[in-house]
Amino acid sequence: MDTAVKYGQVLSWVATQVLTPLIRVLLRNGMSFNAFSDISKKVFVQAGMQEFGIPGRKPTVSRVSILTGLSRKEIQRLLEERDPAAETEVHETYNRAARVIAGWVRDAEFTDASGAPLTLSQAGANSSFSLLVKRYSGDVPARAVLDELLRVGAVERLDDDGIRLLSRAYIPRTSDLDKLDILGADVADLITTIDHNLQAGYNDPRFQRKVMYDNVPTESIPAFRALSAAQAQTLLERMDEWLSQHDRDVNPSVIGTGRMRAGIGIYYFEEKLEQLPEEK
Repeated sequence: MDTAVKYGQVLSWVATQVLTPLIRVLLRNGMSFNAFSDISKKVFVQAGMQEFGIPGRKPTVSRVSILTGLSRKEIQRLLEERDPAAETEVHETYNRAARVIAGWVRDAEFTDASGAPLTLSQAGANSSFSLLVKRYSGDVPARAVLDELLRVGAVERLDDDGIRLLSRAYIPRTSDLDKLDILGADVADLITTIDHNLQAGYNDPRFQRKVMYDNVPTESIPAFRALSAAQAQTLLERMDEWLSQHDRDVNPSVIGTGRMRAGIGIYYFEEKLEQLPEEK
């Protein structure tokens, strides 16, 4: 079989695998095909203009038309169209809230002798929520961060006005919109890592692994869920501690050049498969 045909078949399979769970989410949340089609066109055009130009030449509408199959008129319209998605503050909210919770969990000033997060007063010079926010979220008002953490169910306010942490991670519990925001951010990071590994080969690989078995009894799954959650949380907290020591927003004494975004993500998955013939 011709190599180009094989590539086309594999890419079709990849697109189907990636899009199937995404389309399921989009349909469940009311996005039509026409809306998805418009977004897809815009992303194709943006990627073509930003990443697939000829070295030494300015990207052109004509070249993007050849790459994408869209007409030059349609590409020009999409380039001139305002992009509301670019105006969101998803990453900023996510990062700031996650940093505050991470600091609360690992900073000795905000934990007790056993390492458990303290219940904090809202304000004060020592071990207060306002001090925690100032240390790990910069100049954002403590009230704004508290409102966000209350909104997503990560903390609760007690009768004595104390603030107690309910979750060791920023996992929205009250809003599907927050979880959709995380979907966009986290899936994009995973696919970007895979794309890098496809291009870089063995020269500059980024860590990308998973462990999976496909004949596990249903009764074993709850124990594995609990084990994987505990182990993954422990690893992420260790990674967070290291990164926070090297991040200039958290630790202004860090020196160096450039500004990089780096991190590690872990996810759990399971799927019910057909039973073996002897089990039916």
